[in-house]
Amino acid sequence: MTSANILICDLLGLRFDELKKPDFSEIKSYIDSKGGVFHECGIDTAPLLEASKLHFFYQPDIGSPENILNATADGQYDAVIAAASYIPEGAKLRLGGVRIGAGTGNMASSSWGGSSGNGGEAPLMNTPGINSRATAQMVFKAILRVRPDLPVAKLHHLVATGNFDTRRELRNYPTEKLEGKKLGIAGFGHIGHELASLGKAFAMHVVVFAREHHKESIEAEGFQYAETVELAAKDADVFSVHIGRGPFDQQTGRFANDQLIGNSVLSKFKHGSVLINYDRGELVDVEALRMAMATGKVAHAAIDADIFKDVETGALSGPMVPYLSLVPDFSDRLELLPHAAADTDHSSRVIGAKQAIDQIFNSIKFKKVTNLIGSLPLGYSV
Repeated sequence: MTSANILICDLLGLRFDELKKPDFSEIKSYIDSKGGVFHECGIDTAPLLEASKLHFFYQPDIGSPENILNATADGQYDAVIAAASYIPEGAKLRLGGVRIGAGTGNMASSSWGGSSGNGGEAPLMNTPGINSRATAQMVFKAILRVRPDLPVAKLHHLVATGNFDTRRELRNYPTEKLEGKKLGIAGFGHIGHELASLGKAFAMHVVVFAREHHKESIEAEGFQYAETVELAAKDADVFSVHIGRGPFDQQTGRFANDQLIGNSVLSKFKHGSVLINYDRGELVDVEALRMAMATGKVAHAAIDADIFKDVETGALSGPMVPYLSLVPDFSDRLELLPHAAADTDHSSRVIGAKQAIDQIFNSIKFKKVTNLIGSLPLGYSV
């Protein structure tokens, strides 16, 4: 019989319980129902472990990559389930890892060959599509914050303080509806698809850049297919990125889509456009965005990316950091979020966690890999 120790290093429930703590009870019950054992502690403080069981160690506050490395560098755990936490290269996890969500840029362990999943001895998996609808809805929330461009907060303040006359002053606030505006989308995965459908519901003209094999399905649903990202961006009123970082290039030392949204794309936007990047912070060339905002080509930008703060030094890190340099000049035209769009929905996290647990069980007990990222290690099947 198989025994294994699995580290869970992120919250598995986001809704608060009666003690005002994130509720993981549904996941604990799910693990128990599958014959696993849930421990609300680390392996170093756990009681004597029952043999022939999969033991899940819930450590959502483990924190920094340094702490995760200390907990895994000697092979203390066999596998990991993570959402936002960064799993460093030196983490030894011989039986694999699952990312709750689609992107695996935070899954850098050499046990599976880094974030691309190529070349390791263990499988790297993800749970695509779990939080797609929540993310797409958050993207539209960002769009509706600035388009139509009615200054809601200002008008509320004027009305609430008794300083507005509809008859005389409302004429000073003309707007234009979203209907007929061009929504450019880079990527037609789960999130891009959901967003395109929302755009269509608002009667927007939706143009999608994606790999050619998506063309037929894009056009079948009434969207326009663009062969290049520049064509999708041409005269866009709103442009949203959902393409992922792409494969890692060992020669250049970078991911294929990093800084994809640079001057050649931004210059194609309609003047006064809106840029949304709720994908990966690295996809946008921040200096090119600075110039586009300075000229007014981009009127508003909404970015959702990881940011981390060292508890001892206060030093900031993560893909959000370069965007902070835009704040002094464009604060009122920016919306910066800490990778919150997809990671704050309770039901999505629970569904994703259950799927990750299923995949861990199948991979460890039966060598059956679901949602493989990269190459298939020896001894496994899909």
